[in-house]
Amino acid sequence: MEDRFKKLAESYREGVRSSETWSRIPIKGVYTPADVPSDHYAEQLGDPGQYPYTRGIHPEMFKGRFWTRRELCGYGTPTDTNERLKYLAGEGQGGLNFINDLPTALGIDPDHPLARGDIGVAGVPLSSLEDMESLMEGIPMEQVSTSIVVSTCSAPVVLSQYVALAQNRGLDISKLRGTIQNEPLKGRYCGYGPSTGHIDLCLKTAVDIIEYCTRNMPLWYTMNVNLYDLRENGIDAAQEIAFGFSMAIGYIEEALSRGLEIDAFAPRIAFYCSAHIDFLEEIAKLRAARRLWARIMKERFQAKDPRSLKFKFGVHTAGCSLVPQQPLNNIVRIAFEALAAVLAGAQSLHCCSYDEPIALPSEEAHRIALRTQQIIAYEMSVAGVADPLGGSYYMENLTDTIEQRAVAIMDKIEQMGGITAAIRRKWLDREIEEASHLLQKEVEEKKRILVGVNAFEIPPEEDGEVKVHRTPPEAVETQIRRIKELKKRRNKQQVSDLLRRLRDAAGEKKENLIPYMIDSLKAHATLGEIMGTVREAYGYSYDPFGAIDSPLAD
Repeated sequence: MEDRFKKLAESYREGVRSSETWSRIPIKGVYTPADVPSDHYAEQLGDPGQYPYTRGIHPEMFKGRFWTRRELCGYGTPTDTNERLKYLAGEGQGGLNFINDLPTALGIDPDHPLARGDIGVAGVPLSSLEDMESLMEGIPMEQVSTSIVVSTCSAPVVLSQYVALAQNRGLDISKLRGTIQNEPLKGRYCGYGPSTGHIDLCLKTAVDIIEYCTRNMPLWYTMNVNLYDLRENGIDAAQEIAFGFSMAIGYIEEALSRGLEIDAFAPRIAFYCSAHIDFLEEIAKLRAARRLWARIMKERFQAKDPRSLKFKFGVHTAGCSLVPQQPLNNIVRIAFEALAAVLAGAQSLHCCSYDEPIALPSEEAHRIALRTQQIIAYEMSVAGVADPLGGSYYMENLTDTIEQRAVAIMDKIEQMGGITAAIRRKWLDREIEEASHLLQKEVEEKKRILVGVNAFEIPPEEDGEVKVHRTPPEAVETQIRRIKELKKRRNKQQVSDLLRRLRDAAGEKKENLIPYMIDSLKAHATLGEIMGTVREAYGYSYDPFGAIDSPLAD
């Protein structure tokens, strides 16, 4: 009892421990007009909807339309995920959002010798056109906006599945709305293994998507540069912007070298950002990113279309900020991160589920995450004003500082020869590893307090139980059986002929491969076969793990 009251007395006298933001930017006790240049509004801000778009890309932001409220899902079989998508639609979700499982990310099929343990575990398996048909069963593709989360070189195959399904339904693909993540360079930093280690192939497949969608799907976002996954590795806010933007520049330069005009495809570039736990810093980060992107597009790439200058971004609340200890506390973390995204002017938002550190989201956890967004939208009145924190001395100073730090990092990358050179030299690997190590050290030394982890702990037996989602145990066998049956009943000669056409086109390294992939998928070639064929044409191993041989080996 004495110890309890000692803690009470200490708590009464306690003040702020840190004089830095989460990204280690020094913080003063108070900010005044002296911390913001006198000409700041005209040079750095402007009104919402006006260049450089610091305060938002639309004059009144959410007055016209709320951000798209999405919840990411994917587990079990495509049929399981289809049921969850329909459940979320019934709960008020504004757009579909699904993610692939690990075998799909790696470009292998469920019947691969090493796939079994990861089939449908942390995403939906998409190994064939039939899988996409099951995933989208009963969903009117022509009416919904679909966000497809595939960051690896498998993205063109999954997009081709979606397009092939739309064509089979007799739909006009030029009217489809949605986003494909299409960010293969990032995959090597997120555990996707050898299939993402080939920079030339990463750039080729990414630009194939940009080119195909620019010419055939004008309402589709051709690239959703994934800053979020980079941030999950422990980097800071400025690094998140700098690394992500440098990758985006790499894709843009490759697209320009193919003869595309900047204003033909730049309006359909989007970004996928993190909203971390440092509330004000995250708002400043996203404002800084919006301004910096506008300047890059205008000054570096001479874009003329105002739509090309606008930083359009979705936000994923920070999964790495959530902890398994006292998991209900995660609801609070997620709510503040979501609020930061809205105050920063996000175009779409996914809220993590409070049980994410423990398992895939249960229906209840998914519903709470969606309700978090709905409470912010309908109850809090924060969406009625564009950039409500604009003009705060601290907010403007912090926005400027993050932008300056991001620019300094990007300049360093440019001096190396660009992002591909930084990757080849392992510089980016070292930067990410160093940031991750520093973060872990700060937590262990209690320089960074995590409630329930290194402070305010409770005994495990007092921690409430969480209803844990379980992937149906039969999902793995179902997917393996489905792919084997598909391979038995299809026209093998037709598949072989189309894969050879794909291999020949890939070997030329000039033709866009999307149409060849669509044709192969309609004949029931699998994702593993298509990805293996393309890898082989580029001189790499058909199978990234060396466990199976190419069916075209002869």
